[in-house]
Amino acid sequence: MFNIDFRDPRPIYEQLVDSIEKLAIKGILTPNEQLPSVRQLAIELSINPNTIQKAYTVLESKGITYSVKGRGSFIAPSCKDAINTRLESIKKEIKKLVQEAKDIGATDEIILGWIK
Repeated sequence: MFNIDFRDPRPIYEQLVDSIEKLAIKGILTPNEQLPSVRQLAIELSINPNTIQKAYTVLESKGITYSVKGRGSFIAPSCKDAINTRLESIKKEIKKLVQEAKDIGATDEIILGWIK
C-alpha cells in the first residue's frame, strides 16, 4: 500500500509521509480511517519502528492525521484543509520562481515548456 524505494535518496520517513499524503488526497485513505500500527507497519515494510513513528509525527504536525492514545493514528477529517494549505504554499513558490525566471529573461513559452 505504501511506496518505499530504498534507492531513493530521500529519507524513508519522508517517502512514507508523501505516500500517506497522496493516498489521503486521492481518497484511498478516508477521514477517520485508522493507519497501521507503528509495529505492524515496521514489520510489513521491514524498517525501524522509529522511522515509522517519525513519519506519523510529521503527518500529525501537518494536520493529515491525528492520534488517539492507546488506539493509534487516524486520517484527520480536516486533512483536505491541510492539503489545500500546502497547495497554496506551492502556488506562491511557483509564482515567485516564475517571476524570478522572467526577470532573467525566460519567456512564457519556455516556462510553459517546463511545466509540461
